[in-house]
Amino acid sequence: MIATPPVEPVAAPWRRRPLDDVLADARATFDIPRGRPTILAVDGRQGSGKTTIANQLAALVPGTVIVHSDDVAWWEAFFDWAHLMANGILEPLQHGVDVDYRPHAWEARDREGSIMVPAKAPLVVIEGVGVSRRSLVPMFDGAFWVQSDHSEARRRGLERDGGSQAKAKGCHQWYSDS
Repeated sequence: MIATPPVEPVAAPWRRRPLDDVLADARATFDIPRGRPTILAVDGRQGSGKTTIANQLAALVPGTVIVHSDDVAWWEAFFDWAHLMANGILEPLQHGVDVDYRPHAWEARDREGSIMVPAKAPLVVIEGVGVSRRSLVPMFDGAFWVQSDHSEARRRGLERDGGSQAKAKGCHQWYSDS
């Protein structure tokens, strides 16, 4: 049995625009306090192209730092990591403080390194599924939603995560055909 894609709102009307124009328009509306970076969320379903958009934004603004929610949420419950993002990354940046964050799960499982974000970065992009959730939105200056065709996102996600339906079973429910 094939899983039915979720019902989605109509994403129209829309028009194609260069990302640098969209970023310029968005930044013109921000009232960013001096001494801290612009902080943007890039959210969307798995396989939608969030990392691609984050990388494209970073290419437009030299010195941009990208934080992947997968790193913050590593070994955490599926959506039980917002407090880690808020306390470890977003709140320090809001106060103009450099981030050198090592989540507890990294310590517990001997993962090397830390998440480092200088407060002097011009732009910080937080990308990942669920980053623009209600509890975190007040800590962002703006959010991008990456809308994608469900079947194309599924195809991309399968390709990224191992390339087969068998490998994806049990990992991402909406990838599953059963």
